Amino acid sequence: MGAPTPHNSGKLGDIAETVLLPGDPLRAKFIAETFLEDVVQYNTVRGMNGYTGYYNGKKISVQGTGMGCPSIGIYTYELIHFYGVKNLIRIGSAGALREDLKMHDIVIGMGSCTDSNYASQYNLPGTFAPVASYELLSKAVDVAKSQGVEPKVGNILCSDVFYGDEGLDSLAKWTKMGVLAVEMESAALYMNAARAGVNALCILTISDCPFKGEATTAMERQTAFTRMMNIALELA
Repeated sequence: MGAPTPHNSGKLGDIAETVLLPGDPLRAKFIAETFLEDVVQYNTVRGMNGYTGYYNGKKISVQGTGMGCPSIGIYTYELIHFYGVKNLIRIGSAGALREDLKMHDIVIGMGSCTDSNYASQYNLPGTFAPVASYELLSKAVDVAKSQGVEPKVGNILCSDVFYGDEGLDSLAKWTKMGVLAVEMESAALYMNAARAGVNALCILTISDCPFKGEATTAMERQTAFTRMMNIALELA
């Protein structure tokens, strides 16, 4: 199979080697219209917006991925294998699992714990530990600090379940292991990148603090997480 794919109407050459990956396709639209120049929309299939433009002269694409490992797994697999993407930077929202994290804090996922079965496809004789690209991780921390942001770096949880049967009790078990935050896509992203030998990183903004009962609005998640966007764009 080549490009276009069943999920992406972009043609070869339409997508840059570096792609920012918000889960929300409307966040992709906001980033493209706010930060990029000479923007071209290459994808609208299933409403999963994809754009390519230029940031400080650098060609960059922004592609929505949807929610969960299966969805980001499909989009990133196609970006890597059919469009030649080399650097994949997820920019998403996450729930805080530690007391010292506050709303709008920046978290960078060094490793991704998961309850997903995504790794079973590789038939490995053990448990695979999905981790970020050190090159992207190191540069992202430097970029963040240069912008006056002190990111929290460490383990995050990639969960298949948003409304878990055990509720907060399940999340508390991960907190005991020092896990910073929970989201739903990083493990599949890191595994796809590892299998293909390309770079991947997950940069997150804390959008809710479940143990404190705090949460942002849908519009805030779409447009207000500009610190994370700026870090990712400078990194790209």
